[in-house]
Amino acid sequence: MNNDNFALLFDEKVCAELLPPGKADEFFEALLGDASEGSYDIELVYDGSDGSNLQFNLLLHERPGHCLACNLTQGLPQVFSRHPVIDISGMVEQVNILLGNRARATGWHLGSTEQRSSSLHLIPLNISLG
Repeated sequence: MNNDNFALLFDEKVCAELLPPGKADEFFEALLGDASEGSYDIELVYDGSDGSNLQFNLLLHERPGHCLACNLTQGLPQVFSRHPVIDISGMVEQVNILLGNRARATGWHLGSTEQRSSSLHLIPLNISLG
């Protein structure tokens, strides 16, 4: 399956189903006991494929009236990789279902947090295909 077909498969709607918009509220409720204390919303976007990997990004959008500071987001790859509310493993299982017989996800890895602007950080999600 070429990159264009993966882009069609993992469009904005599918990415929102894999990581629903309310997931950040659930995460902050579990972490802080109050969803309104969260400083960002999380969005999953597809970012391409090289044929052996699928690249997604977890976008962290600063919430109005909050600060998206680097010291808050640098440790998130380790937290997100284990946190049951974010459930990266479950997300990858859903990717496998969507892939059907076209390919198979054989592993995944969260990269380091990248600051794109003061109000947008991202965490790369690389899914290996076999």
